[in-house]
Amino acid sequence: MFLCNAGAVRGTWIAAAAAVASLTMLPAAVSAQSNYPNRPIRFIVPYPPGGGTDFTAREVGQQLSDALGQSVVIDNRPGAGATLGHGIAAKAAPDGYTILLGTTGGIVSGPALGTKVAYDPVKDFAPISYLVDVPYTLVTHAGLRAVNMRELIDLARASPGKLNFGSPGTGTPNHLGGVMLMMLTGIKLNHVPYKGGGPLMIDLIAGRVQLAFSSPPQALPHVKAGRLKMLGVGHPTKIEALPDIPTIAETVPGFMNTGWWGVLAPAGTPRAIVQTLNVAINKALSNPELVKKFFLYGVVPAPNSPEAFDAFIREDLQRWTKVIKEVRANPD
Repeated sequence: MFLCNAGAVRGTWIAAAAAVASLTMLPAAVSAQSNYPNRPIRFIVPYPPGGGTDFTAREVGQQLSDALGQSVVIDNRPGAGATLGHGIAAKAAPDGYTILLGTTGGIVSGPALGTKVAYDPVKDFAPISYLVDVPYTLVTHAGLRAVNMRELIDLARASPGKLNFGSPGTGTPNHLGGVMLMMLTGIKLNHVPYKGGGPLMIDLIAGRVQLAFSSPPQALPHVKAGRLKMLGVGHPTKIEALPDIPTIAETVPGFMNTGWWGVLAPAGTPRAIVQTLNVAINKALSNPELVKKFFLYGVVPAPNSPEAFDAFIREDLQRWTKVIKEVRANPD
């Protein structure tokens, strides 16, 4: 039973062989921790209900519940650019009964930006598996007088500081996408941080903010309904799920804004439990129905091993630190 209470192209990190190899370890992992799980698992999502992270966690949570035979309870803990939820997870008991939907903002871009966090993004977590690439898209209020990136840039240039761009919080990749756009084009936008993508979407649709970088799962339903316009995708190349949407880099050379979501546990979680969860996640993300659902929502499943995910986090932290230094971003 499933209960609810409320980055760049990854290349060789996501080798199919890793998923196959992890599946062969299932008997050993289960044998080493034969009584796990014997009660519900809390799955912390560091954003409010209604966003792309929430959608992804619920889909993966259902698969985990089916595979492990225990309820997976979604625990939405928004705030502080996703760092509040990450901090709660970092301090949880390392017994396998609290897991986290880790995000680019909470693990790498926020800490790299200098956002004060109550945890070490590397030392305080046990990586379980990468989940999906998240190619952020630039969406605008339906009534904004711009139908493509060039017109948006010209509009912003004509009215410096008049256009508001929202984000799910300071330090999130959505926020840094706007910072990078300003740095590469010389335009000036006014940043409005929210406590998550759900509240942001409400104000964007209402026109209280004019544009935002959003994950496809969150933006696409509103785009299809005509409530928002999608002008570009932050991935280095066009993505199959959005064949008619150009890359932002076609208009703004050098622009890239792709994030990721993955599953982590508190540091010290037994290796056998980490492996059991990794196997279940790898199996879930090989489910054709789930792959198709993610594809339709514009995110790309990309499971890997705990070791590969750990190495990737370390590398991505270095990458974002370099990017932020280059664009001279700051947390204010």
